[in-house]
Amino acid sequence: MRNLIRYIITRTLMTIPMVFILLTIIFVVLRLMPGDPVSSMLGGHAPERVIEQKREELGLNRPMTVQYVDYIWKICHLDLGDSMVLQQKVTDAIAEKLPATIELTTFGMLITIVLGVFLGAYAADKRRQARDSAIRLYGIVIYCIPVYWLGLMLQLIFGVWFDWLPIAGRTGARVFTSDFENTGFYIIDTLLVWDLESLKDVLIHLILPSFTLGLTLSGIFVRLTRANMLDVLKADYILAAEARGISHTNIVYRHALKNAFIPILTMMGLQVALLMAGAILTETTFSWPGMGRLLLERIYLRDYPMIQGVIIVFALIVAFISLLVDIIYAIVDPRIRY
Repeated sequence: MRNLIRYIITRTLMTIPMVFILLTIIFVVLRLMPGDPVSSMLGGHAPERVIEQKREELGLNRPMTVQYVDYIWKICHLDLGDSMVLQQKVTDAIAEKLPATIELTTFGMLITIVLGVFLGAYAADKRRQARDSAIRLYGIVIYCIPVYWLGLMLQLIFGVWFDWLPIAGRTGARVFTSDFENTGFYIIDTLLVWDLESLKDVLIHLILPSFTLGLTLSGIFVRLTRANMLDVLKADYILAAEARGISHTNIVYRHALKNAFIPILTMMGLQVALLMAGAILTETTFSWPGMGRLLLERIYLRDYPMIQGVIIVFALIVAFISLLVDIIYAIVDPRIRY
């Protein structure tokens, strides 16, 4: 137990400098990018005197080192600043958009894991058969498809041709009202008031974007699960289990899959960053009102505080999930604590 606690403390402390390095990179890159946020706000025909006055008001005319120290000081006090465009607190904007992104990435990850792990285990069980080749081909092709193109195709097929599912938005305006919006997580909010009609509407709107996000990354888990399952299925205890007459299904999906799951668990933590990156394109394609769409809009406007705030939150989520996966990994496999 002492080794586990020491491992958790060490991993937590290692996360802190990683986040600060990322903050520094974001700060420098944004200010080296071409374009001026004040010119974007006021338009290209604003007088030079007005532009300089606005730059002074926003503190953009100060030396970069002074801006950086002020930026880090505010971050340490959990202050992400105010938007340059809407004069809105960055934390308020993020609090409004973050639940939508978390719902989308959570369901996307569930689809990725369930589909990828199941197909990978099934392919390993049917190795060197036509079904194994088909699943391996699926894993390669689906990973190569751009997420925005897949989203457009799903919209075209299921939203336009068959008219089965909505192609944009998080919910239908006539079904869901803000009267009972408490947490920002629509699924939780509809369950709290037991509004099953609104819950159904929320889940229907989640289907296409979450499948777009989940299908794209499922190919990684197909290949990883299959490779690890092939190694496990050759182990002596698998042969012993078959000799004792244990059913083949139990051997493959209960014993072998459980022992092949540790590398898969590690990959889950690594894929959170890709899910966040994919969420930006997915939210844009489906007009999903989340963090990715907010980030893309503010990049066009050169809204430094909002861009920095969104990326910081993304980085903290990825760091937290990676830390959580490492802790679970240490619990499952005590050897890595030493």
